[in-house]
Amino acid sequence: MTDYPQLILKTGRERSLLNGHPWLFSGAVAKTTSHPDAGDIVLACAAAGEPLALGFYHPRADIAFRMLTREVHIRVDGDFWRRRFRESAALRERILPVGDNAWRLINAEGDGIPGLVVDCYGDYLVMGVGTVGVERRREEIVAALAAVSNPRGILERSEGPARRLEGLEERRETVWGEEPPAVIAIRENGLVFEVDVHDGQKTGFFLDQRDNRRQVEELSRGLTVLNCFSYTGAFSVSAVRGGARRVVSVDSSEAANEAARRHLMVNGFDAAAHPVIRSDVFRYLRNTEELFDFIILDPPAFAKNRRDVARAARGYKDINLQSFRRLAPGGILATFSCSNAVDEALFEKIVLGAARDAGRDLRLLRRFTAAPDHPTCLAHGEGRYLKGLLVSVLA
Repeated sequence: MTDYPQLILKTGRERSLLNGHPWLFSGAVAKTTSHPDAGDIVLACAAAGEPLALGFYHPRADIAFRMLTREVHIRVDGDFWRRRFRESAALRERILPVGDNAWRLINAEGDGIPGLVVDCYGDYLVMGVGTVGVERRREEIVAALAAVSNPRGILERSEGPARRLEGLEERRETVWGEEPPAVIAIRENGLVFEVDVHDGQKTGFFLDQRDNRRQVEELSRGLTVLNCFSYTGAFSVSAVRGGARRVVSVDSSEAANEAARRHLMVNGFDAAAHPVIRSDVFRYLRNTEELFDFIILDPPAFAKNRRDVARAARGYKDINLQSFRRLAPGGILATFSCSNAVDEALFEKIVLGAARDAGRDLRLLRRFTAAPDHPTCLAHGEGRYLKGLLVSVLA
């Protein structure tokens, strides 16, 4: 047995961990031994003393324990991190499309490292640290990443509300090797995109939508397409390559719009034939009189936490309602939410309510999720932040 401090659970509270959920909440904890502090590794034990798992401990957070491994007799050291990174890399080699050079290498709990996200862009890695447990082992983890992946450089972008909840300040800096260039050209599904890993949203690109963009491409032949919250135009470019007659992209950021136009051109398409419009999406949907065969809604997260859910639900309902009103008879809607606090059941209820208010009857074609290089624990619904629906309206 390892000599890590022990976290003793209340009677019966080990059930979620045994069922595959990687978290234990503070209310499940009966006591600890040796006074562990935030970020310490502890051995979670059932009330009767049965060892269950090793993980990060935080005495002042709602999530008191985040599981690392069920191997309770090992040490969590450099060898442990290197083994995890090699396992994650081997999985990506099996599941990624041939020719792609951008993907998620580590997806937090889905790869057994809660609080760590690592994305690969060509020869560079971009990492984000979201828990104090990873923060305290940052140098060891960076060294293991460099040893396994051999990148030219590693950029850290540790930002966002999850980090603040752990009591950590935001940080953005190159932590190993060369600083990444201002723009990195990546390949996805045979298309080229120029990614700003320093200042772009998330780590620079929405890698989680890879497979969903391919689905949009396959459905776009001969259609007029509206891409709302288009960002740098990845869905738009995919739709154009799929044979869409006309694609209209709408985003409030002119910098993102310029990138969208550039992405159309670098992939050999006529940007003038596919308008990129700077506008508030809510306003655009209310004011346009054009009907579209296919509308894509991929908004930013409207709910950053559970307190925002009611307001977010109103926002999601509004944009879906207005989109149903702008769909041609028999049209298709691909609608997404990346808000963790809005689960699949609530999102489906919102979309159904919007269709009812618009007087449209829906056919469900498929449910969307993140690409497989963003794995999640099956029992960890909180990890499935990206959800979406592909629906068609009855003519």
